[in-house]
Amino acid sequence: MMQQLRIGTRGSALALWQAGWVKTRLEDVWPGVRVELVPIRTSGDILHDVSLATVGGKGLFVKEIEEALLSGTIDLAVHSMKDLPGDLPQGLTVSAVPEREDPRDVLITRHGETLSELPAGTRVGTSSLRRQALLLSLHPGLRVEMLRGNVDTRLRKQREGVVDATVLAAAGLKRLGLTPEHSHVLDEHVFLPAIGQGALGIETRVDDAAVLLVRPLHHEATAVAVHAERAFLRRMGGSCRTPLAAKGTIINDTVRLRALVASPDGRRLIRGEHAGPTAAAEQIGATLAETLLAQGGKEILEELSAISA
Repeated sequence: MMQQLRIGTRGSALALWQAGWVKTRLEDVWPGVRVELVPIRTSGDILHDVSLATVGGKGLFVKEIEEALLSGTIDLAVHSMKDLPGDLPQGLTVSAVPEREDPRDVLITRHGETLSELPAGTRVGTSSLRRQALLLSLHPGLRVEMLRGNVDTRLRKQREGVVDATVLAAAGLKRLGLTPEHSHVLDEHVFLPAIGQGALGIETRVDDAAVLLVRPLHHEATAVAVHAERAFLRRMGGSCRTPLAAKGTIINDTVRLRALVASPDGRRLIRGEHAGPTAAAEQIGATLAETLLAQGGKEILEELSAISA
């Protein structure tokens, strides 16, 4: 039995809350184990004034943490699943996925308007191409502006008038105990969440003792749903440069996956749905990706690739 566990985490308030939650749970399950948090500054935290789509995508939030895990500096890492690229480095694995928090998005406006009530020209801040595409698809008159930073930073910039509205993950707000005034939870069937949104992933080295220590925190239904979502992501070859969304739902022994691919301007948005037994989660995600690619998603991805080349 390991006597000490070092958890690698980003240093934002939300990341520290998430890692602290895992720390508390592990100490409850294994009273003899001492758990230490090791904050690590990632490239995504350093490059905070540019769009992720132009500097390497979501992997920038995990690269340095995974390097520390591979080198043995830390024993496990706690990530927001939506920050994890489709493929993990050789030697690493997601050993536990705790139960998911609310996966939906929240629109925060200055005067209480809903999305449909926002006047044309309203500046909505987000750094997510998925959110941008959905916003413009549902309300073409909006002005979507890049807004990066942690949750507190984005809320502060809105209060200061940098933007008129912003969209944040409900999970992050709930975990931090924040209830911004004039918040509207967006329907996940229309405003489809990011892949893995609301879920945490506990990453370890393959065949390391930490694999067994974190297993009591695992929630199988969440893991299966996220597995289907990430299978879709891998087959689409998606990144922060690609407006993709997917949400898996488990009912009895069936996983139902809804997904979309869109152009960043929201003019083309291709949705689909596929379901099957939970044991076939990987195939369900891949099959739905193939369907959307055949329906026009391939052309969207090729155009985005040409633009970023």
